[in-house]
Amino acid sequence: MIPSIGDDTRADAPIDVLIVGGGLVGGTLAVLLANAGLAVTLVDRADPAAGLDAAFDGRASAIALATHRVLAAAGLWDRLGPGASPINEIRVADAGSLLFLHYDHSDIGDAPFGYMIENRNLRRALYEAQRAARNLTVVAPATVAAMDLSGPRAALTLADGRVLAAALVVGADGRASQARALAGIRATGWTYRQTGIVCTVDHERPHGFVAHEHFLAAGPFAILPIRGEPGREEHQSSLVWTEREDLAPAVMALSDDDFLAELALRFGDFLGSLALVGPRWSYPLSLLLAERATAARFVLAGDSLHGMHPIAGQGLNMGLRDVAVLAEVLADAKRLGLDLGSPAVLEDYERGRRFDNTLMLGMTDALNRLFSNDVAPVRLARDLGLAAVNALPGLKKVFMRHAMGEAGELPRLMRGRNV
Repeated sequence: MIPSIGDDTRADAPIDVLIVGGGLVGGTLAVLLANAGLAVTLVDRADPAAGLDAAFDGRASAIALATHRVLAAAGLWDRLGPGASPINEIRVADAGSLLFLHYDHSDIGDAPFGYMIENRNLRRALYEAQRAARNLTVVAPATVAAMDLSGPRAALTLADGRVLAAALVVGADGRASQARALAGIRATGWTYRQTGIVCTVDHERPHGFVAHEHFLAAGPFAILPIRGEPGREEHQSSLVWTEREDLAPAVMALSDDDFLAELALRFGDFLGSLALVGPRWSYPLSLLLAERATAARFVLAGDSLHGMHPIAGQGLNMGLRDVAVLAEVLADAKRLGLDLGSPAVLEDYERGRRFDNTLMLGMTDALNRLFSNDVAPVRLARDLGLAAVNALPGLKKVFMRHAMGEAGELPRLMRGRNV
């Protein structure tokens, strides 16, 4: 079992890194660092076992090819079994337009663009990896009441009065990050006045491991292949329906039959008849960027650092890119005997992630603004743009490499190497 901080054998052990937030980003970072020989304590407000409930989330995540190597290094990939669905093709189009952009993985190799994985399966794999990890203590459920970053070691005070000290604190507790606020780091952002409606559907015809993104006036409508039950592996898809925030409550209140009728209007009939699998969920959509990634003995990762529109399916990928860079920086510093919380150790992370995250936030924001409207000249311009890229093989291959997460300078974990 994962040791508790209350265990006599672990309570007084020196801690290298304290991670606040045990979600997919914070939890993966904890496993990677612990397996690299760092003493890690993970603090989370939720019971880790609670995340194993199928109704806990409802979302599925698109994991780019390069990003999946981070999960593999953490020991999660082998624990997923057959639960990951490859994305072999991507088709992007305006609803009702004959012009489109089509990516086929076979144009640049044998590997898929990435994988679709239900978040509940990722959480289960992460829970198992944490239980097997060396040097990892999980404190949960627990709430952070105060944080002191002024001394030679950072100190966290929990709501029950316990005090934990470490060389470095990582804030990975989501967009409304308490750790970020306690560190005095401000964040800027805005709401899109859009709601993401998420559900899973069973469909009559196989999806062929093709991801579709249709652009409607209210925002993108994504049909993403997931792996169904044995014998019907290609007959389930995860839907992300972007709707105006003032209309979303009415959509969520529809009966299942009426909801399916509205889905069919947006979905089309290319996959045949539809049936809902499980309940629906809705999430407000917004953008967030922290003013900086680091402070004295403190660093941000994942949604605590950046939150973006799901239009390109990059939210978790960018969080795991944070993890890959930070794990490399900290593991190298540990091997060299450096102070893990010093500015000299953290400055490479700050500089590299600032550029990458700002670029992706700007891209997703621009895409959402470009495609979430029904202005005729704008529709024509974007349709012609999609068709132009589709007709230029060289340029299209560049975009395909970006979709795989393999563009630019990659940290070791994303190149399939050890941390």
